[in-house]
Amino acid sequence: MKRATVLDELVTAAVRRAQDLRSRTDLNSLYQEALLFQKRDFASALSTPGLSVISEIKHASPSAGFIRDADPAEWGARYELEGAGCLSVLTEPERFEGSLEDLDAARNNTTVPVLRKDFTVDEAQILETGTRADAVLLIAALFEAAALARYVSLAVEVGLAPLVEIHDEEEANLALESGARVIGVNNRDLRDFTVDLGTFERLAPRLAGATLVAESGVKDPEGARRLRDAGADAVLVGEAAMRDPSLVARLASLP
Repeated sequence: MKRATVLDELVTAAVRRAQDLRSRTDLNSLYQEALLFQKRDFASALSTPGLSVISEIKHASPSAGFIRDADPAEWGARYELEGAGCLSVLTEPERFEGSLEDLDAARNNTTVPVLRKDFTVDEAQILETGTRADAVLLIAALFEAAALARYVSLAVEVGLAPLVEIHDEEEANLALESGARVIGVNNRDLRDFTVDLGTFERLAPRLAGATLVAESGVKDPEGARRLRDAGADAVLVGEAAMRDPSLVARLASLP
């Protein structure tokens, strides 16, 4: 029997949470609430001159383990002061120790657009995200082509910017076919958690016309410059920024 990967386990847990959400929520009401929630323009924030920085708030991860305790309201405000163009907030509760309360606290204490970072596997989760965030992460590896296109369309319908995450050529094609305008290339392989900045360099030429976010592996200005020179409009910085928030200002002010 094939051994379950960490990604498999995260998806299984996400499916359980989605089923729970559906069981206790009226989706029509959630849809209306998502439509009415005033969004901040995530895509435009990534299209400003220079390299944009998406700073991430997370307490732990499967690859790093526990990182640090952090008040999301304080850290969101700090990241904004350091020059972050957007925030990313982990809401996955089991391996990342995140929550929707973290998302709310960070967004309510800042003015920049906020991405909900989680393992979205159900339309109900997109609607839920639409009631409290500005962008939603969609991991291409979790979807067939038709489903990904449907999720991208629903996100746009309720005013969310879908950030479609890829890490290989097949997923790059999926993202383009889905109609995604913001595509994240994850330099970390979610199956074994190895990191290679060359992943972005290899895939970026396939993604002409999209706003490109380089995710994972950025630890210093040199790495960010390498990705910018390869075509990144933005870098998403998680663990490194949580360990050293001053990194955000150094990345945001790259010449």
